[in-house]
Amino acid sequence: MALDVDFVRAQFPAFAEPSLQGQAFFENAGGSYTAGAVIDRLTRYYHQRKVQPYAPYEASRLAGEEMDEARRRLAEMVGVATDEISFGPSTTQNTYVLSQAFRQHLKPGDAIIVTNQDHETNTGPWRRLAEAGIEVREWQIDPVTGHLPLDRLQALLSGPVKLLCFPHCSNVVGEVNPVAEITQMAHAAGAVVCVDGVSYAPHGLPDVDALGADIYLFSAYKTYGPHQGIMVIRRDLGMSLPNQGHYFNAGSLYKRFTPAGPDHAQVAACAGIADYVDTLATHHGGAGLDPKGRAGLVHDLMRAHETALLQPLLDYLGTRNELRVLGPREAARRAPTVAVHTERAGVAIARDLAAHGIMAGGGDFYAVRALKAQGADPDHGVLRLSFVHYTSRAEVDQLIGALDRVL
Repeated sequence: MALDVDFVRAQFPAFAEPSLQGQAFFENAGGSYTAGAVIDRLTRYYHQRKVQPYAPYEASRLAGEEMDEARRRLAEMVGVATDEISFGPSTTQNTYVLSQAFRQHLKPGDAIIVTNQDHETNTGPWRRLAEAGIEVREWQIDPVTGHLPLDRLQALLSGPVKLLCFPHCSNVVGEVNPVAEITQMAHAAGAVVCVDGVSYAPHGLPDVDALGADIYLFSAYKTYGPHQGIMVIRRDLGMSLPNQGHYFNAGSLYKRFTPAGPDHAQVAACAGIADYVDTLATHHGGAGLDPKGRAGLVHDLMRAHETALLQPLLDYLGTRNELRVLGPREAARRAPTVAVHTERAGVAIARDLAAHGIMAGGGDFYAVRALKAQGADPDHGVLRLSFVHYTSRAEVDQLIGALDRVL
């Protein structure tokens, strides 16, 4: 079954917005359009529920129920327990709080592994643990392909390794890493795993339970929702780490790593992400599936559509000798997040594309280490072209035509 893109686009108010007509959005890796179901829930919350939640009066009761609904439904879709989902202001903030918990948990002489393929969010806070006497080992990418070789990881997984942090896919390399296989390797060595899924989750919510990750991080504002970070932390690990929240909330897993109070309205609105997934699943014949099954169906529809659109773009870019595409040239191996390095600065090309109705970005995209490792100057930057399942074939054709004129 093919994804019904017209139906998909009808779920996003942005595609009916007059000011955006004629423009094709290719900066989705920085944040997606918001689904109408999310906007509706956010509007309702501010109109009807904007009170302190969990009190006995009606508006408060409903506010709390909507927050709980968001946590429960998203947890069901990614295959974890309800209290294993936490909300925070961003994935960067969530990761920082986690790193402080591990700083207290680990001992001098313990080792952790980070990569140079990551967005700085999932590498910088962990590297700072060296200040506490933690040994930091770097799993390095291949400088030509950007690939993370598993044999290099195996060599690092010796001795007192307690934690491995890596991305499901990089926001500039785009290659989808084999999370389940990597996690098995880490667990066999006695290490727990923290996966940055920010650049993967927009292309279909993952089955975190099947992947085996101990921590899985992604961002609601890149998965068609409000500006919240979503963190999965499995119960055994979460309850063994030092509490980072109020001392009297130490017994509540989903409050242990959110020291600041969450944005109640945005948490409640995240249930709209689940509404959107359910709407797509029902439209495509999945009404009888359980929540994880519906999410899995939508994941596969999204990936198939994106892969079909991505390959012609990669083929076109492969004909241009003056540029270098970072990451794989085979669409099935990567997310549709394509970083292009040329003699011209990425931001300059993005500026030229804007004149042709293409919304794209240029810069280092907080992946300074990954760019340097591949011989790209972060100050010069790359052009990044990123799309998701609501992108149409006509928009990809529009992008290719615009690139042909500006390159």
